[in-house]
Amino acid sequence: MTTVHEPAVTTTAAPDLSVWPASTAEPRPGDLAVGGVALSELADRFGTPVYVLDEAEVRGRCRTYRQVFPDAEVLYAAKAFLCRAMVHWMDEEGLGLDVCSAGELELAVTTGFPPERIVLHGNAKSPHDLECALRLGVGRIVIDSPSEIARLAAAVGPGGHQKVMVRVVPGIHAGGHQKIRTGTEDQKFGLSVSDGYAQHAIARILDQPQLELTGLHCHLGSQITSVKPYLGAVRRLVGLMARLHRQHGLVLPELDLGGGHGIAYRPGEQALDLTTLARKVRAELTEACASAGLPVPRLIIEPGRAVAGPAGVALYRVLAVKRTGGRTFVAVDGGMSDNPRPALYGVRYAPRLVGRDSGAPLLPATVVGRHCEAGDVLAAGVPLPEDVRPGDLLAVPVAGAYQLSMASGYNLVGRPPVAAVRDGHARLLVRRESLDDIRSRDVGL
Repeated sequence: MTTVHEPAVTTTAAPDLSVWPASTAEPRPGDLAVGGVALSELADRFGTPVYVLDEAEVRGRCRTYRQVFPDAEVLYAAKAFLCRAMVHWMDEEGLGLDVCSAGELELAVTTGFPPERIVLHGNAKSPHDLECALRLGVGRIVIDSPSEIARLAAAVGPGGHQKVMVRVVPGIHAGGHQKIRTGTEDQKFGLSVSDGYAQHAIARILDQPQLELTGLHCHLGSQITSVKPYLGAVRRLVGLMARLHRQHGLVLPELDLGGGHGIAYRPGEQALDLTTLARKVRAELTEACASAGLPVPRLIIEPGRAVAGPAGVALYRVLAVKRTGGRTFVAVDGGMSDNPRPALYGVRYAPRLVGRDSGAPLLPATVVGRHCEAGDVLAAGVPLPEDVRPGDLLAVPVAGAYQLSMASGYNLVGRPPVAAVRDGHARLLVRRESLDDIRSRDVGL
């Protein structure tokens, strides 16, 4: 058997902070601070693993969206990460919410978020999801399958009223991985334009007087870094709007292009240029509507990752260092139970040592989790000091989206807490899941 050795990295370098929150600084050699608070201090105070959210970064990204899309409705995609503080920040920054379950909806509304600024979608909404949406007065419900139409109309009742949209599949390939591409015909979301299912569903909705169709919805996928797919979606959706106008005299006031805006997880990676996206989508929409003889609908977008992702940092303690088979494995006290994305999508991160200054040469290491799976790998080929040892602190940037929100109870280790930092202060947002929490759910003895 041939042993594969990772190439050596023999030089140290100043930290590249391009994918870290804008507030990140190096108050002393070997340590980093975010929001004016040293990461080593946060690890000591809250324990590890811990997720840290830079509140100013979250708010700043919300304001960027409001600035580059001044005429659009911006909805934060709650599935990226949601807690009561996040709901509060979105409300104060003037964003709406895009939710996909009764749980996300209830958390938002009980925190005080206006339900009329919430959109509910999902490919398989449960009766409880729909009941909750109607009871709380959600702004719009996105219909994803024909069977939802009759169910929703019956739940609304003959004297009721509910605004709806229809999620259509424009047949566009986009997204960073096959598992997160949702604009094509071969996946579970939406209604196809090419086979007529979308048009048939729209005709059925128009026969339900208690349902008000306000627009079309699409979502092409996630981690998209090119503007081109969005322009293609605009053309195809406006084409469908033109056909609906000819057939039914229908003029739809809204067009939802979803989200999926790509971000950089490691230095040098490409991110979607929001200014270019906004300018080109606006021009494409105006031109397409003019050609079709339609008024320009209000644009809706649904960023999630691009708001929360770059604002988060995950902190782990090193538990073990193992050198075997020509490789160095650095095992930490978290892993796939708090971040399943590497196992699901093969994503790559850029962890770094914080909390102490090491003058040792950098060597490639594989950062692995503590769980009983060979695929529990957080990052491979990471340059870490040769003297990395148990007790060291590793920080992983761009950790604010689709990590803790997808956390599991694997090996019953408990989900990590979330802390927010801002202006030199830190506070706990979500406490650590304890063994008592886990035991309290187990009622079968």
